[in-house]
Amino acid sequence: MATSDEPISVVSLLRASSSTCGYCGPPGERSKTASSYHKAECLAMQLSCRVYQEMIDRGWRRSGTYCYKPDLRRSCCPQYTIKLDALEFKPSKSQRKLLNRWNRFVIHRDGREDDNMKDESKTRPSKAGPSKGKGKSTHIFTLTEDIHASELGFFKDETPAHTFEVTLEPASYTEEKFALYRSYQKEIHHEAAEKGPSSFKRFLVENPLVRQAIAYPSERPAHLPVHYGAYHQLYRIDGKLIAMGVIDILPNCVSSVYFMYEKEWDRFSLGKLSALREAALAREMHEAGVEHMKYLYMGFYVHSCPKMRYKGDFAPSYLADPEDYEWYPLETCRPLLDKYHYAGFAHPERSLEAPAETSGMKPGGRGCGTWLTSLHVPTDPVAEVPPEVLENVQHIAEFRRNQIVVAPITVSLAATPWPYPAGSVRCSYACRRLQRSGIVSGVGRVS
Repeated sequence: MATSDEPISVVSLLRASSSTCGYCGPPGERSKTASSYHKAECLAMQLSCRVYQEMIDRGWRRSGTYCYKPDLRRSCCPQYTIKLDALEFKPSKSQRKLLNRWNRFVIHRDGREDDNMKDESKTRPSKAGPSKGKGKSTHIFTLTEDIHASELGFFKDETPAHTFEVTLEPASYTEEKFALYRSYQKEIHHEAAEKGPSSFKRFLVENPLVRQAIAYPSERPAHLPVHYGAYHQLYRIDGKLIAMGVIDILPNCVSSVYFMYEKEWDRFSLGKLSALREAALAREMHEAGVEHMKYLYMGFYVHSCPKMRYKGDFAPSYLADPEDYEWYPLETCRPLLDKYHYAGFAHPERSLEAPAETSGMKPGGRGCGTWLTSLHVPTDPVAEVPPEVLENVQHIAEFRRNQIVVAPITVSLAATPWPYPAGSVRCSYACRRLQRSGIVSGVGRVS
């Protein structure tokens, strides 16, 4: 529920479009046709963190300031929103081995990749008590402790072989970050075209989230964030930036946006280690008194893409039903995902064996103005938006000199069925004026 001091959220609606797909194309390439469809899109001028939390709970995702909601019924590779319960998460044996191997490398310069190495850690103490035998004692694995075991500022026992440092900072551009991004796109994604700074800024720096203070009930641990908002999590070995996670810290979750790393560190599975660290961050914030911080959102789960199924290895995870947005355990969803191209978890009878045909939609092209000539009206089941949600939505009705006049969207809906082209163009024009004037950066409800 919005509060009186919550920043206003302003978006410019776009016509839903389609694009080529990066999940089912050949390695390093995208699909030949525009087979990935969006149900809705917008450019976000600014969003309160609460509003964006509610958006991702309904299947939205952001890329910079561009926000989109995939159309799972029509797309070649349906994308389901997935979240991990960070409080109940117990790392698997293979995940513990990954973290233990990384810690050994940092502390002892031991980076062996022998899969037969014993995992000498356990997730909880044995009921039999401490071992009385000779040899090494069993290490009791605790995620929020072991994730920092080799990290500068936490490591105290001896001088490590390497200096490992992780820092969390608001999203910003630096030449160091851009060099990492360019290397990752070239070496890992095999992209031939050279990426420029504007691409990096637009994709991973610019964001619509308004930073808001996190209310800790007691003193905040120094390594935890002060504000909700968009962050870069930087990984450095011996002072060199080797990896970076782009994350959003929201009222109920840590949301993974992107992760990149230098190819020479590929053998350590840094992407999976970053997921462990992000889950630990959510748990640490909860333990520090941020009551509603409980989850790690890992973006989209794409069952049809084998390389994306690793997200399901983090348990317990849940998928959002694409129609009623309730959460269902991944394990109960898998049989439907194995059987159907599109799976409805709340209504299995609506599942599809092949992508639904598109209706009234032209591939590509964005912008409110295009609604005047091409309008996409979804034909699949759409959940009703509760009245109490609509009551909190307002649109920019007009400008009166230096004043912005807004009106409840429910009034507009009663007068003119949505979507109405004139209102769409007016909203887009108003948002552009807000950006240029700087008014959007203000806090409070516009009236």
